[in-house]
Amino acid sequence: MPAHDEESFLASAVREVADGLRSRGIQFELLVVENGSTDRTVAIANELGAEIPEVCTFSLTEADYGLALKRGFRAASGDLVAIFDVDYYDLEFLDGALRAIGGADGDKGPAIVVASKRGAGSVDSRALSRQIVTSGFTLVLRAAFGLEVTDTHGMKLLRRAPLAELAESCRFGTDLFDTELIIRAQRAGMKVVEIPVNVRETRPSRSSIARRIPRTVAGLVRLRLALWQERFGAR
Repeated sequence: MPAHDEESFLASAVREVADGLRSRGIQFELLVVENGSTDRTVAIANELGAEIPEVCTFSLTEADYGLALKRGFRAASGDLVAIFDVDYYDLEFLDGALRAIGGADGDKGPAIVVASKRGAGSVDSRALSRQIVTSGFTLVLRAAFGLEVTDTHGMKLLRRAPLAELAESCRFGTDLFDTELIIRAQRAGMKVVEIPVNVRETRPSRSSIARRIPRTVAGLVRLRLALWQERFGAR
């Protein structure tokens, strides 16, 4: 769970997820990766780590969602790694993803299960502007990278072993780490599947669409160039 300036939500989110996993009889660790917070997020994370045995906390000096995801994936010790946000998590998605991934041993099932906000059966109650941005982002990814699923951001369940090397090779943080990881997994021949979810915002988005769009577009151009250079540079 990446956490940036989450003093109002972190404690309740972590406790709810931990209680839900315990009630399911799942052995787990819950990694909170604080990144660049200016409020009491660090202190609250440390308090949770002292209170809940399964909670481990990490801190990054820079506010970078993608690098926080990468740090958490690198630190995880389990066979399966779930990505939840402090304001976007759903244990029913995890139940479905565990069924879809087919267990934690061997090569059964997909390498990644994505919670799709746009797939058939999904219900997206976010603001229309955010739904449009998600749709446009997916169309760009399909055209430029051959993306086979309808979403890359948000909740996921991943197999750690087959993805560990790919995760380390990902060059981009901020908005693109998980997108890059899915694209690289797909290009490596790994199976990526999606299941529909109900998207309910616990608060309005704190990121400005006007700032995020040009930043993301520039990042996608750099990612496309990087993948092209890797492909043809290796020949």
